[in-house]
Amino acid sequence: MIFPTWVFLVILFGISTLTILKEPLYICILASVLAGYATHKLIPSFKSQLVKAHLFGNDLHKADKRILPEATGIISGMSYIVCLCLLIPFPFLKWFLNEKGSKLNEEEFPHHKILFPTIASLPLLMVYIVSYGVTTIVVPIPLRPIFGRIIELGPLYYIYMGMVAVFCTNAINILAGINGLEVSQSIVIALSLIINDIHFILTGAQPAVEAHTFSLFFLIPFVGVSIPLLWYNWYPAQVFVGDSFCYFAGMTFAVVGILGHFSKTLLLFFIPQIFNFLYSVPQIFKLVECPRHRLPSFNEEDKKLYPSRADLTLPGALTKYGKIILKIFEILKLADIEYDKETKEMKSVNNLTLLNLFLVRFGPRYERNLAVMMVIVQVLSSLLAFFIRYKLVNLVY
Repeated sequence: MIFPTWVFLVILFGISTLTILKEPLYICILASVLAGYATHKLIPSFKSQLVKAHLFGNDLHKADKRILPEATGIISGMSYIVCLCLLIPFPFLKWFLNEKGSKLNEEEFPHHKILFPTIASLPLLMVYIVSYGVTTIVVPIPLRPIFGRIIELGPLYYIYMGMVAVFCTNAINILAGINGLEVSQSIVIALSLIINDIHFILTGAQPAVEAHTFSLFFLIPFVGVSIPLLWYNWYPAQVFVGDSFCYFAGMTFAVVGILGHFSKTLLLFFIPQIFNFLYSVPQIFKLVECPRHRLPSFNEEDKKLYPSRADLTLPGALTKYGKIILKIFEILKLADIEYDKETKEMKSVNNLTLLNLFLVRFGPRYERNLAVMMVIVQVLSSLLAFFIRYKLVNLVY
């Protein structure tokens, strides 16, 4: 049941009064609930307008190829940005008021953090350069006899951060193609990062507490606006999220990972996306034929999804290096290659995505079941990431 808006406003006002603005995270949580409620109400209101504006697509995994509005990720993105803008004052109130509510204590005001609220309007790397400028990395213990404890990367560090941002904004977009997948994987990643933030806030030193508190102010509203979007995008989808959501979600993760100083931990929560990217490299770089759409094929008879395939008989469809890679994939059981019975040449191969690989290894699946499987994989990957981060930290960090 969706409560009326005034109920949320009353709760928000009550929490604000009780905490006397001392706990801005409470305000963030309540504002995120409001943003989620607004998103839940706005999506159905904009569906017809998006279709009229020719922003729509066909759901290829349904027998009737129904028309669904596209780019609804913009709606959740707008709610998210509005929420962040409204939250800007709250983290900084403690710097203007002391415990007794008296005037500003100038000695405690952290001038170097003034730039944080301007994240939405400044390029990510410029914010990092002005705020920190640190370009060193800590070498994992096993490699320290070779490289030392710290390596100064200089400009290469900014290239690395740029690559992290580019990867995050595209990784979710690549691992897509079925109802609910983009949003659900993003929510799991965000919740994993929130758990990691809470752990550091409860146990970490002051610099870590500040960095991870900063992260929460981005992630909690993100979850708040993503849950209602998932409501409409889950199977059977009523809307498509479009590339807009994937880019907005990925950049949100990049911002908290880079400015929160935990980009390595961030990438640990992208294990399925990293595997999917590496697995897709032969097609992305045209070593193997890459059709425009690599999403699984829908069978109208049994309503199940089957692995889609790339035609290797087309001119230039398979390079020499691509053939070697496919042979290796076949040995590792990562590719289902069809051979010509007469020439023994490669005829076709499943498109190199994690979705198609699951269908190859586990057989055809209903779309909903495949989406649930991918969510489970994302959750298990997060558990593995936590194990690596906190149990194998001496080897990895």
